[in-house]
This record gives sequence, structure tokens and C-alpha cells, in this order.
Amino acid sequence: MKKLLVLASAAFFICYGTAFAQGQSKSATKDQVKEAVKKSPFDGTVKFEKETVDFGTARLNKPVTVEFNFTNVSEKPLIIQNAQPSCGCTTPDWTKAPVLPGKSGVIKATYNSAVLGPVNKTVFVNFEGIPQTLELHLIGKVEK
Repeated sequence: MKKLLVLASAAFFICYGTAFAQGQSKSATKDQVKEAVKKSPFDGTVKFEKETVDFGTARLNKPVTVEFNFTNVSEKPLIIQNAQPSCGCTTPDWTKAPVLPGKSGVIKATYNSAVLGPVNKTVFVNFEGIPQTLELHLIGKVEK
């Protein structure tokens, strides 16, 4: 009987302790969340005029090209390692030479317009020395 009472007490304290510990988790303050959102690995390195470009309406099978213009806001040359589209219907091209501090570069994306309807395509960009990938978006609509 004593063993049963000891086991029941132990089980109660384990469950209570676990529930109490879960209720004590720390949550981020609004200021911490705002600071985390502001802190991007691209801050202080590269500044894009727009990260989403709307090309409007394109005609079926008439390729459309958009430009994502950017400025190197860092103190050292900026090198684009790669720009990868989300699918084969989009072809990126970019400034291959290092972009010097204060200078500008461009990433172009050509969409083949082979499908009718709304368009939302992504180009994933990797910069030398920055482990995170930047996403650029081209949106619009294809009609006959």
C-alpha cells in the first residue's frame, strides 16, 4: 500500500512539474520581434529598389523581362554567386562582375509567357559571404 501511495505521489509531482515548466516558457517581447524582423543578413549589404516587380499584362508566348535594380550599400565588393528561378519558364541574368561599394547592379528575369493566367515567379539569389538566399518575385498576368 505504501508503494502504491509513493508511486501515485511521484506520478503527480512529475505531471505537475512538467505542466508547470511548460507554462513558464519565455516569449519574445514585441521589441525583440521587431528587432529580429529588421535584422536581415542583407541589411547593410545590398538594397533593392523593389523585391517584387509587377510586369502587368503580357501576351501569350511573348516573353517579358523585368529588372531588379540594386545598390551595394556595404564597404566591400558585392558578388552574386547565383540566381536560380523557381521553374524553367523563367531565365535570370545578372551582373557578373563584383559590384563596388556605392555602385549599382541588376538582376534580370525573363518569363516565357507560355501559360494563360496569373503569374507569380521567384528568383532565388545567393551572394558571396551571405549564407541566406534572397527571394525576388515577378508577378503579372498572361492573356491571349
